Amino acid sequence: MNSTHSGPQAAPRADEAERDGIRGIKLSSVRLPLAVPVSDAKVLTGRQRPMTEVALLFAEITTQNGHEGIGFTYSKRAGGPGQYAHAREVAPELIGEDPSDIGRLWTKLVWAGASVGRSGLATQAVAAFDVALWDLKAKRAGLPLAKLLGAHRDSVRCYNTSGGFLHTPVEDLVSNASASLAGGVGGVKIKVGHPDHKEDLRRLARVREELGDDVPLMADANQQWDRPTARRMGRALEDFGLVWLEEPLDAYDSEGHAALAAALDTPVATGEMLASVAEHWELIRAGGADVIQPDAPRIGGITQFLRLAALAEHRHLQLAPHFAMEIHLHLAAAYPYEPWVEHFDWLEPLFSERLEIRDGRMRVPFRPGLGITLSERAREWTREECRITSRP
Repeated sequence: MNSTHSGPQAAPRADEAERDGIRGIKLSSVRLPLAVPVSDAKVLTGRQRPMTEVALLFAEITTQNGHEGIGFTYSKRAGGPGQYAHAREVAPELIGEDPSDIGRLWTKLVWAGASVGRSGLATQAVAAFDVALWDLKAKRAGLPLAKLLGAHRDSVRCYNTSGGFLHTPVEDLVSNASASLAGGVGGVKIKVGHPDHKEDLRRLARVREELGDDVPLMADANQQWDRPTARRMGRALEDFGLVWLEEPLDAYDSEGHAALAAALDTPVATGEMLASVAEHWELIRAGGADVIQPDAPRIGGITQFLRLAALAEHRHLQLAPHFAMEIHLHLAAAYPYEPWVEHFDWLEPLFSERLEIRDGRMRVPFRPGLGITLSERAREWTREECRITSRP
């Protein structure tokens, strides 16, 4: 009997695989208005003004074979126009390139703007392209980004921050926290750093009293304590059973964070304001964080986040990425140790889809890529846009 079974097929050679090139890029500068001005400890110390909007840079990449990817980065209070301007300058470097070569393209874009540095605003602009390329790659594979990266789980623990700012009256803190938990969120973060430290303790005590001892509770000082204050407040906060104490010191005080982490039972979390993998490595090497909180848009995108995640895993650190849950959900799902994702509802109007949250966890969407598309509101809030289809 003749058999039609020919055995497993060999994978296509590299020269037989789909060949593609980047055909065009659309950049959009979007200003997202916040419902009410937002204040944390940086405002109460006079270092910043209340936040009234978030500036976002979107990159939409299309290829010759019809594939598409979307990515974004952001800035708060200042820097949005600069990110857009830098992205517009370096974007032509991508035209004609193979979108699969993400690591090489990240390096190419960074060197195209190397005279202004390899961290901060320059690489934050590059992050929008990098995220878009990863989104495109996952879509081409027909997989959610988490699955493309190698997911360890299909959902991630999540906590809410947007209801716990310092401008919020204490009874509203309580009602916001209760509403978040009722909506499926698993934990609550409350801002601290009030000039009257007793007020911080009073607000936290009221929230803990209302929520009970079993609800995960975090506190965030937004870098506004000096070392003696952080030690005193850290000891005073031990009784609240916090999941972590966040940014008790200046973001670049690695030694101070390390000493505090060694002195407290409460885990110390920080990292969101650092703008490169190198800066995070200084923190990690010093032992300055029990919980590392990188922000993919701030450090240059997903490519850099994955490098940092490998360093964090090597040191057995907990992971709790900052903001941008639409990106970080996928990255946290691919981290070996059980992480947290920060729930902020601010960006939700920008997208046509909503992330599913229930039983204390945020679910990885089944949609390919990041699983997001821009909404009509995002188009309405666009201040400036351009299309790049050729090299200069």
